[in-house]
Amino acid sequence: MNGLISRVLCVIGMVCALGFATGCGGRMPDDLGVHDGRLIPCPDSPNCVSSYETDETHQIEAFKTKGMPAIAWQGLGLELASLERVEIIRNDPDYVHAVFTSSLMRYDDDVEFYLRAEQGEIAVRSASRVGYGDMDANRNRIESIRQALVEKGLVADSETD
Repeated sequence: MNGLISRVLCVIGMVCALGFATGCGGRMPDDLGVHDGRLIPCPDSPNCVSSYETDETHQIEAFKTKGMPAIAWQGLGLELASLERVEIIRNDPDYVHAVFTSSLMRYDDDVEFYLRAEQGEIAVRSASRVGYGDMDANRNRIESIRQALVEKGLVADSETD
C-alpha cells in the first residue's frame, strides 16, 4: 500500500511541476478587441471589470482624459511599458491589448484599452483567463494604472474631477 501511495504522490508532484513549468495562463480569447464601437462584455464570473458594464461586480469607470486625449493615450503607453510582466499583444492608434502575467502562478489576464477621443475617455476592460474569482486583481490593476495617469495629470481622478 505504501508503494501505491508513493507512486500517486510522485505523479501528483510531476503534474504540479509541469503546471509550474508551463504556466497557468490559460488560452487567449479569440474575440478580444473593439466590436461595434465597444469592448466585449465581461463573463458572468466576477474576475472581470469593464467600463461598459453597469452591474456593481463588473463596472469600472473609464479613464476621463484631461486636455488632449492623444496625450493621455501616449502616457498610457508609457505607463504600460514601465510595468513588469506585461506583454503588449496589439498596439493600434486607438486600441491596446496587453497581457499581464502574475509572478507566482503565472496566470494571464487580458487588459484592453480603447481610446474614445470624441468622448474624452479611454474605455477599459481587464479579465482573468482562468478561474472564477480574482480577489479584485483586475479592478486593482486598472485603478493602479488610473492613479499613475492621475499623478501625471493625464486623466481625472474621478467623475467629479
